[in-house]
Amino acid sequence: MKIEHHRVYGLIGFPLSHSFSRGFFNDKFAAEGIDAEYVNFEIPDIGDLMEVFDETPDLAGLNVTIPYKEQIIPYMDSLDEEARQIGAVNVVKVVREDGASDDDFTLVGYNSDVVGFRDSISPLLNAERKRALILGTGGASKAVARGLETLGVEYVFVSRTRRNGVVAYDDLTLEIIASHKIIVNTTPLGMYPHVDECPDIPYEYLTPDHLCYDLLYNPDVTLFMKKASEYGAETKNGLEMLLLQAFESWKIWNK
Repeated sequence: MKIEHHRVYGLIGFPLSHSFSRGFFNDKFAAEGIDAEYVNFEIPDIGDLMEVFDETPDLAGLNVTIPYKEQIIPYMDSLDEEARQIGAVNVVKVVREDGASDDDFTLVGYNSDVVGFRDSISPLLNAERKRALILGTGGASKAVARGLETLGVEYVFVSRTRRNGVVAYDDLTLEIIASHKIIVNTTPLGMYPHVDECPDIPYEYLTPDHLCYDLLYNPDVTLFMKKASEYGAETKNGLEMLLLQAFESWKIWNK
């Protein structure tokens, strides 16, 4: 789709040194002759969000990453049903009526992580892989849970602290690991530059029947994936999910 006037898209998060989206979208714009640019907006506090709009009058859409997928919701004028159910937003569409001034717009929140995760993990599912452990309870974990639901996979959240509906890392016994053949890391543990970190699970209980999926993609092989591989588990990083959710973002911004 050709864009008739210059538009700006961008990524909100902190920190953004790991960002893939800027290069992906700017390459796309150049290849397809689209008059647009993609900018990283590294803001240390979500309270700085409206300043981004004040300083970027051509802003047409945003992606949202750690740690703002939940914090950004109060700034939305409306939410897509999927984002509302999940309680996390990673795509913002800026809606302006024809002829409206730069500061007259509404913000609509969406979640494209669900599509990205679902479509990237579904080819790896089998009869053994019907139950999952989701490591972490942040905004990304909610999209993963929703994606697993749509695939008919049961899940349990794992966090540092035990609470209703959430088990603690200390609770992960051989029996639990054996009965949950999918383990998804939604935490930032292991993300560059902290590549020597990983979730504290009993990796020795993993088998070749297990799938260990890391939402991280920098580095390509995280310590979580490396340790899982040592026990024969199948591994996958989050790069394909990122690509798929980027395609979905573009569809949302232009529909």
